[in-house]
Amino acid sequence: MVSEIAAGIAVPARTRMLYALMDGRARTATELALIAGVNPSTASTHLAQLMKRCLVTASTRGRYRYYTLGDQRVAEALESLMVVAGGRSSTDFVPTTPADLRGARTCYDHMAGTLAVKLHDVFLEQGWLHAAQDCDDGYEISKRGRDDFEELGIDVAAAEAQRRRFAYGCLDWSERTPHLAGALGAGLLQVALRRKWVYRDLDSRALSVTTRGRREFRVRFGISVP
Repeated sequence: MVSEIAAGIAVPARTRMLYALMDGRARTATELALIAGVNPSTASTHLAQLMKRCLVTASTRGRYRYYTLGDQRVAEALESLMVVAGGRSSTDFVPTTPADLRGARTCYDHMAGTLAVKLHDVFLEQGWLHAAQDCDDGYEISKRGRDDFEELGIDVAAAEAQRRRFAYGCLDWSERTPHLAGALGAGLLQVALRRKWVYRDLDSRALSVTTRGRREFRVRFGISVP
């Protein structure tokens, strides 16, 4: 089974498709063909192989078919592979790794990059989160953390009720240290988008920090964002 998954990812065009889908947005076969640098018929063949291995899923809306990553586990595996690859993504995984992608980006449904790693560290230093006793990379939330995350606009109780891990450290491939993942990490990204601290760059996993966001990250968390 592992060799089957590895074979599915090993083709460069497929890896480019998979990493493009890590921003959590659905894309058509035509869009993925452009990203992968192949013609539409070849893209359809690649997507069929990725679906066969449950790495992507498809849904039809009207006359269009949209593709997304299979689930959160696929995103986590891809991010981990970037760590193993030593960040050498320019030839095998994605076309380039520009500074804005390293600075702030999405990792499936949560934030990654330098900004996310700094936030993760602040949450631990300020005692909002602490290491869980029964899980190497999992976190438990303190009373202060619960209050402060709620004040940010995150519904902590709703995040805890989801059928997924609540909070854990996801190893960041560009920074080589963890950023916050899980339901709490997803909630943080949604708050940052809703409050217009960051916005998604078009057709990219990159997140751009707004002037408001720079101010808020500095005042609330003591984080300086270029």
